[in-house]
Amino acid sequence: MALPETVRVKLSSEAAGSISITPVVVQDLPVRDLMEHVLCVAGKDEARIQEILLRGHLVSGASRLRWTGWDADMESVRGVLATFPDPDPSRPFARERCVRAVLRGGHHAIEVPREAGERKGLFRRSSFWDALMEVAAAPGLAYAGYSYRDHADRYVREISVEETGRLRTAGELVRYTTLRGQLRTAALSSLELFAER
Repeated sequence: MALPETVRVKLSSEAAGSISITPVVVQDLPVRDLMEHVLCVAGKDEARIQEILLRGHLVSGASRLRWTGWDADMESVRGVLATFPDPDPSRPFARERCVRAVLRGGHHAIEVPREAGERKGLFRRSSFWDALMEVAAAPGLAYAGYSYRDHADRYVREISVEETGRLRTAGELVRYTTLRGQLRTAALSSLELFAER
């Protein structure tokens, strides 16, 4: 069956917490928007996409989406998929397009949006983001695929103990106390960067 222009979708929250009742919202979603949610889960795996469309439900982030499933025509699916970017391992990291970083270590993941990392205090010439980009510029940054959820290419790199120390020191430049505290105490081992196209 060919893809419809819109799909009636029931949206509900999957947010964790105590017992709560969240409303179910019904809306007509353009099929491309639904496919964007599917891509976040399945990538461009055509067989898996077809199975999700037939099953008629999906958890994407903190939302559960449900619709009347259908057996999708693969040519139609391929037509929609062609409108989304493909991973491109030859694409070099572009500092000016980087919008978010995730510092990881053990079970910790510290999210650093560019706006938060770039904020400078009074009389400061550099920011935490500047230090982060210096670490990213060192050899070893590798392409890790395209994130449909973030609309960005992903790059990853292991970071050394010395680089972790530099980032901790630079973390004192961050104006947000919660983020500053996380950077001060977390054991960091890797860096993940998201660069929009």
